[in-house]
Amino acid sequence: MKIVKEFSRFAGEYNRHNIIQIEVASHLISMLDKKRYGKVLDLGCGSGAIYNNFIKNSILVDSFIAFDLSKNMLDLHPFSSNIKKICQDFNKKESFSPYNDNEFDILISSSALQWSDNLSAVLESISLLANQYYFSFFTSNTFKTLHKTAGITSPIYSKESILKSLNRYYNYEVEAVDYKLHFKSVREMFKYIKRSGVSGGSGELSYASMKRLMRDYPLDYLEFEVVFIKATKS
Repeated sequence: MKIVKEFSRFAGEYNRHNIIQIEVASHLISMLDKKRYGKVLDLGCGSGAIYNNFIKNSILVDSFIAFDLSKNMLDLHPFSSNIKKICQDFNKKESFSPYNDNEFDILISSSALQWSDNLSAVLESISLLANQYYFSFFTSNTFKTLHKTAGITSPIYSKESILKSLNRYYNYEVEAVDYKLHFKSVREMFKYIKRSGVSGGSGELSYASMKRLMRDYPLDYLEFEVVFIKATKS
């Protein structure tokens, strides 16, 4: 049974355009079962939502590897004596060559791996690095009604294909959560899509198609589907 959480875009600041990603990171951290870890790898760390939740929840980390392809994001990530920032591409297997098997207590990745060029290959590349894994993935049911109305295909993986890839390398538990983010107007909704970094595939539409989509979109909210994974290597 899915959990459904609803948010009003205008009931507070919500860190501007990142409310869903922030909520996803918070939920992922709530799945951790310890209050201290020796070494953690945050894959696709962005500006630091995972690390900030470690601090917020008083979870101690001796060594935290913040791994992201974007230098600009890494520049925004918190600095600390226990943090090492790595600017690398998780799509490249050689990016993980410096690390040994079981080097990390946990490998965690929030709202990042759905953008993998080849998800199965990335999951294989990292499958020996840690004792436990915590993942969250946006699925292709994110912006489902928008895609249907526009007649376009989601640019990210379906829940089924994500689980199929995981089945090859991991034993895992899965939880699916649906989020609804409400807006005052369709125009505000499309501003959010443009600025949030959660691509809806709408960039491929012509101006006329976009106007038609804004006219015909039947909801006052956007849909998000996220799957949360707690895993060990199989």
